[in-house]
Amino acid sequence: MTFLPKSFLAALALTLCISGSALAAALPKVQFTTSAGSFTVELYPDKAPHTVANFLAYVKSGHYNGTLFHRVIDGFMIQGGGFDKEMRQKPTQPPIPLEARNGLKNSTGMVAMARTDEPDSATSQFFINVVDNRNLDYPLPDGHGYAVFGKVVDGMATVHRIRAVRTMRTGPMKDMPVTPVVIESAKLLSK
Repeated sequence: MTFLPKSFLAALALTLCISGSALAAALPKVQFTTSAGSFTVELYPDKAPHTVANFLAYVKSGHYNGTLFHRVIDGFMIQGGGFDKEMRQKPTQPPIPLEARNGLKNSTGMVAMARTDEPDSATSQFFINVVDNRNLDYPLPDGHGYAVFGKVVDGMATVHRIRAVRTMRTGPMKDMPVTPVVIESAKLLSK
């Protein structure tokens, strides 16, 4: 049996710690400024590469600026990124493939893509889980789930303010805030 000197093990541990910190620092982060305050989302391109690339393309193009959190369900999630202040759906890029089998869970503070009943239908709309929603994780009874791709790492107080707003039904839209919650800007902080 070979024993390594304590100094070597300490140096190795320090190297791994620095490497881990550098990796964490390299993860892209997006800051959202809303009419209810700000929050920051850290993205996981290693777990959901297509989803993160898609999301960042919308951020960089300014797509999210001026959109609403149009669906707010306290005890479930807040959803936004698809409708402007007049409740007109914004044009989107083509849908992306579902990346729900990535090991990330729909836990409190985790960010996932909204989609229709069709698995590969996500475009720009995303949601933030305000509770643990294990019922959204892969595999759902239909064999799919909702693709988690990020986490709110700063500003959960803002998310909680949004989740608590009064909502109403307007036409086919349920759970719409009575006072609009506007995404004023979304900007990439790091890559």
